[in-house]
Amino acid sequence: MNNKDIVKYFYEVIVSENLLDELSKYISEDCVQRTGEKEIFIGINGMKQHLVALKKTYPDYTMKIIRQYVTDGYVISEFIMRGTHKGEFIGITPTNKVLEITGVNIDKVI
Repeated sequence: MNNKDIVKYFYEVIVSENLLDELSKYISEDCVQRTGEKEIFIGINGMKQHLVALKKTYPDYTMKIIRQYVTDGYVISEFIMRGTHKGEFIGITPTNKVLEITGVNIDKVI
């Protein structure tokens, strides 16, 4: 698999199907998450906790990659995440409404 295929598989299969036992094949112990200028070390356990929390809130959520680019060793993926709000999230009670968002992730395959 090339880097685009690896990233696509990670989001559409590993993340969407919540295959937490497979994370160590795709996430480094040195994994960091960057939001704006903030950089947060999360590692494998942090990623696992993040995905568990997402599944509690949106148990049916899935990610679909709609476009990808590769540049300077990074894979840039535009995605659609879709899920039904069934669990409490940061104090917000479940609405049972479907949430659909688009976003962009930038990943480095090492």
